[in-house]
Amino acid sequence: MDKHQTKGHANEAKGKAKEVAGKVTGDKSKEYKGKMEKHVGKAEAKSGDMDSGAKKTKK
Repeated sequence: MDKHQTKGHANEAKGKAKEVAGKVTGDKSKEYKGKMEKHVGKAEAKSGDMDSGAKKTKK
């Protein structure tokens, strides 16, 4: 696992927590910000996956 994968998964978890907190409290702004952060984290993790795969095939 590289740093992009780790950081991406951490952001994904943090975003999911914000999303749930927003749903529970009825704060739509927090809920949407959480969804956005979750999806950004997923994208970063995927970027790390592709980068890691490229490094493996390059060797």
